[in-house]
Amino acid sequence: MSERTIAVNYIARVEGEGALRVRVHDRTVEEVQLKIFEPPRFFEAFLRGRSYREAPDITARICGICPVAYQMSSCNAMEQALGIPVTGPIRELRRLIYCGEWIESHALHVYLLHAPDFLGVPDAIQLAKVHPEAVQRGLALKKVGNALMTLLGGREIHPINVRVGGFYRCPSRDELEGIRPDLVRALHLAEETVRFAASLTFPKIEEDYEFVSMRHPDEYPLTEGDLVSNRGLRIPVSKYEEEFEEVHVPYANALQSVRKGGGAYLVGPLARYALNRDRLSSRARVLAQEVGLEPVVTNPYRSIIVRAVETVYACEEALRIIDAYRPPPEPFVPPPARLGPAVGAGISEAPRGVLYHRYRLDADGLIAEAKIVAPTSQNQKRIEDDVRGVVTRSLDLGDAALTDLCERAIRNHDPCISCATHFLDLELIRD
Repeated sequence: MSERTIAVNYIARVEGEGALRVRVHDRTVEEVQLKIFEPPRFFEAFLRGRSYREAPDITARICGICPVAYQMSSCNAMEQALGIPVTGPIRELRRLIYCGEWIESHALHVYLLHAPDFLGVPDAIQLAKVHPEAVQRGLALKKVGNALMTLLGGREIHPINVRVGGFYRCPSRDELEGIRPDLVRALHLAEETVRFAASLTFPKIEEDYEFVSMRHPDEYPLTEGDLVSNRGLRIPVSKYEEEFEEVHVPYANALQSVRKGGGAYLVGPLARYALNRDRLSSRARVLAQEVGLEPVVTNPYRSIIVRAVETVYACEEALRIIDAYRPPPEPFVPPPARLGPAVGAGISEAPRGVLYHRYRLDADGLIAEAKIVAPTSQNQKRIEDDVRGVVTRSLDLGDAALTDLCERAIRNHDPCISCATHFLDLELIRD
């Protein structure tokens, strides 16, 4: 009998802090634990007793990389609860600021967090020494995404211009035209990013994922749509909790979201692409075909290419919105006279996947209950399954090499651990 334990006490190049523990007994992987030990921050409790108006600003503080996603999901939920219709230029501006977030977040992950795994260097600092042009391209893309968020949100981190019903202030046409040249350049950089990502060497692995994402009748999903899967799920946002549930695992300060009955599923770029490839913009579709990206990608390592394709989409969509923009008469739709009691649910597509919010309001419009399910909470069980597969296929490797493979498997999914704690330390036990 033999037992082997692999432990990673701190995983580099992910957002947040966590660990991984894998135990192998007689060449059988008996335990995989993605330990999210970052302290919970109790945002759902902070929201109780606060005005519905405060939800976008409070929830934006959950993440410094994707604050817009939290603002959009909270606004969607509040507007659904209060019956506030957001259409026309205001809706388009919401997609535009979301494009900025996708550009900056995807550029960060592709170049600074993920690419080092494929190019044989430990981090982006070393990558800059051997591939300076790649890092420069990534930083230039991220800068444009941040500038777009600043223009629409008032600042690039935790924007302050988003409100329930719209914005506090809408930009002028001249302001949006001013950023257009930068977005044209960003589109070219994003196209180069697709080719760069496709040139990398990938392990030959295919996983059996249940993909879950939003789907809109006409658009690649950002802020609106039903929830669908490749296994027949199609529900409105209001039915989310009838199909999914959160469960507690004793080794993590985060709840795991699973299909009711315990099944793991995957949200994020791979899921969006598999379920919405026909909704991509023209250039994004052409590039995906040019680099041989299959219609459904089940190799998690090739997610870096899908992120690059989505970056092209975000640049094209941003340019489309700017070219068609006419400022609305007012920057927001006012709330109704009667604020509650009411319940509303909202979803948007954060860079890392589906982000669910639900709020219950009292008669005065104060938040009586809040529920937030982050993408990493939804991917956590599926990530553990991926790691289990990596270890099972690679048992003859030494601990250092096996640990590296486990970390790479986790970084494929770009986990945002801080968001999930409402990583990586690998501990591998071999018997």
